[in-house]
Amino acid sequence: MMSSQEKTLLRVILTEGDIRKVSLAKKPDSVDNLVLALKESLGLNYNFSLQYEDLDFGNALCNLTDISELQDRATLKIIPIIELVPLDRENELDDNASTADTEILSTSSQERKNQWPKEFEIPSFTVDVEYRLQQGNLAYLKDNTYLKLTKELKHEILEKLAETIFSFKAYPTNDDYAQVAAALVNKHPCLLESGSSTGWGGWKNSLKFKMGNYRSKMRNLGYPDVTINGRKRGINNPEGIPSRKHIKKPKKCEINFLPNFPEGHNDDSLESVREKMQDEMKMRTPSSSLLAQQMDLTFALRRKEIVETTPAVSDVLERWPALFREAQICLEFNRITGKNLKQEFYENLDRHSPRFMDLFKAKRGTPGRYLANFLNQVKSAQPTEVRTLVIRGLPIMLGDDDSSFFKSCLVSDHRNSILDVPVGILFEDNELQPPNSLHLTSTIGIILEGQVVMEKMQDLPQAMCLLFGLIYALDLNYPKSFANTFDFIQRVLMSMGQNSLKPKLQSLANQLFV
Repeated sequence: MMSSQEKTLLRVILTEGDIRKVSLAKKPDSVDNLVLALKESLGLNYNFSLQYEDLDFGNALCNLTDISELQDRATLKIIPIIELVPLDRENELDDNASTADTEILSTSSQERKNQWPKEFEIPSFTVDVEYRLQQGNLAYLKDNTYLKLTKELKHEILEKLAETIFSFKAYPTNDDYAQVAAALVNKHPCLLESGSSTGWGGWKNSLKFKMGNYRSKMRNLGYPDVTINGRKRGINNPEGIPSRKHIKKPKKCEINFLPNFPEGHNDDSLESVREKMQDEMKMRTPSSSLLAQQMDLTFALRRKEIVETTPAVSDVLERWPALFREAQICLEFNRITGKNLKQEFYENLDRHSPRFMDLFKAKRGTPGRYLANFLNQVKSAQPTEVRTLVIRGLPIMLGDDDSSFFKSCLVSDHRNSILDVPVGILFEDNELQPPNSLHLTSTIGIILEGQVVMEKMQDLPQAMCLLFGLIYALDLNYPKSFANTFDFIQRVLMSMGQNSLKPKLQSLANQLFV
């Protein structure tokens, strides 16, 4: 049987027409953990059991009940199930929630599924509008005449565009508006503006005003991600805070920044579920499947607390202890961004590692000496060592102060040196390590607001990956001393965000993609 630390490659049958290859960083130690790993890797939001092709029976399918039966390159089949509440636990959920609520309901508490597209696709309008645009496009192709817009036609076009934009984000950036306006006149050239240098400048401005009106409409309907900003200073609220200050909106490409509550639930019903989940975490072996169900059901309540009240990390740790488990960090990141945290983090790190190595070797001056010292500590091409090297070298390339982020101490030091660290990584050793050590054998922990919130990480790449996920889960700002590094991970490595990069980030990105 394989070691639990070895990479596992699987062929997974979802349906007859959907068969995928899944690579796991290590073999799960139980069938339950395998199910959680597959949910995360494949983005599945429902419960299922697993069958595997048994060699003893000519590859016939058998139920997978013992993880020891799982071999590398095995074929698994997903069997969807509807999980009912066991009788001895049926009182653990609020009386208002049906047994169907115990399923993993990612779709119940979030509307948005995708990041802002690289190429914005103009939606189809009503039959009448599409007909008039088609006729206008034919006339433009024939003699370069522009369509004469009526107030009603422009309103219908802008309303549909605003609806589509809102399906991705409530607060588009200036670049987003420009992208939509350009896509509109590209698809319908009869809408080009002869008096605009770009041909779409007026459309861009109109979209901004329309989105403001559309947000007001959504606010009246109770959408949390815009309702939270509805108590600003105005005619009806002269004592409110200035309208452009303290706007709570996504800053790091969150697609579900503040989602709606699941249908049929409110603060009280979800708080009851949270309390039961808190009790579950006090058990010696909490149920992973139950925690996954309850964490998903309470997603909107958790985001409301974190975004609206900005609680201390220690308070979140007390109220939502399950959020600090590795599996739940990854699931929460997926709920918020729609992306697979570990898969994208590791795949992009590995894809760019060879180029990073070349850039490190070519660097000169004081940064070059630091990087050369790191390079000399890597004795093999093992993925963990190479990933560690890249993570330690990246802030040096970007000019960040890694000394305020990476902290080291002796096990007996009681971590006195981290009390003033807002976000960071802690290396603990039995013996004092030399300066600028990669700490390949250290005990590693995650620091948030001066306390270690997760301990005994397998390695630095795992700690950095989970820390990146926690920053999203807790709606934290990137630490100023390490902002370039996190911004590079987000925008370049994870491809989250299309706005122009800072000069340092753009320069490194240009070198990386040569």
